[in-house]
Amino acid sequence: MQPRFLILGAGITGAALAHRLAKGGASVTVVEGGLPAGAASGRSFGWVNASFFLSEAHFHLRHAAMAAHRDLAAELKRPHQPEGCLWYEEEGAAFDRTHRALDAFGYPLRLLDRAAIAALEPRLAHPPDRALFFPTESAQDPATLTEALLAAASAQGAHLLCGLKAHALIQSDTRITGILTDSGRITADHTILCTGTATPALLAPLGLSFPMLRRPGALLVTRLLPPLLHHILATPEQEVRQDSDGRLIAPAAAHHQADAAETIPPPQEMEEATLMRLRQMFPNAFIRPDRLLLAERPVPGDGLPAIGPVLPGLSLAVMHSGATLAPLVADILSLELTGQGSQPPLSAFRPARFFRP
Repeated sequence: MQPRFLILGAGITGAALAHRLAKGGASVTVVEGGLPAGAASGRSFGWVNASFFLSEAHFHLRHAAMAAHRDLAAELKRPHQPEGCLWYEEEGAAFDRTHRALDAFGYPLRLLDRAAIAALEPRLAHPPDRALFFPTESAQDPATLTEALLAAASAQGAHLLCGLKAHALIQSDTRITGILTDSGRITADHTILCTGTATPALLAPLGLSFPMLRRPGALLVTRLLPPLLHHILATPEQEVRQDSDGRLIAPAAAHHQADAAETIPPPQEMEEATLMRLRQMFPNAFIRPDRLLLAERPVPGDGLPAIGPVLPGLSLAVMHSGATLAPLVADILSLELTGQGSQPPLSAFRPARFFRP
């Protein structure tokens, strides 16, 4: 008899895990307190990359996740055409350090001068003296990918319960056996928390303190524009990409992946400042705001992903950025959950590092 898995959270991580487990024939139920991709997954820049990393193990995990995105796109019959990234977020010695580190890892890149940058992005008003071009980096819309993953999981027999809040985990002796909801108990052989910033509150009654950094974020989406931008841009002032419909998508904080701010300015102030930067980059374009999306990014206390077992019957997968990591994490974690042994790529990211006495 196949084990029964209960996944809390229908963001991109929970959706990817549900798809992978259901495809393997497992019994899967996904419980979501709101709507799928209703939190950080629906408000993500969607940059799939390994040029941002916090450790060597983190780089390799992110790099493998880029390939997992390619494979998942083929599996789901979704387009996957990496647009590449022009990166000059750092300057001077910091630029050189990033160049050397990524080159030593064998990461695909090219060093471009001003003329080459201007040729790739002719509408960019002020191309820099140099940039790194990462040709294999891409952008995804995590919200639509979440929808596709949940649809694929449902087709394999997974059950999705939206609008059902999990109040507490149920513990029997030392084992977690399910959750308590407004509609009563839901039991399972194994529960996986893909609950982002809601994770600490679920673990606290078990006597487990799971530290998370406060990382509020904001994402500006513009109205439709003619083609302005062919690649993802990571500049000292602004990261930005243009989606297939013509909208510019831009985090309101520069260096948003490494942004350590615990508070953010008022929404109108962020919107106006981001618009000003975009208009300086593309002064000939009529750039108007459509919406500003706010979200709390799920960042564990040391900045690194937390993936794997917590207690008998309980695991978690909490990370930033799920937009990059979710397909790979789902592939690897599903192997562990179905009894195929501990997977080395996750060894540096175990939640146990936070729970040791």
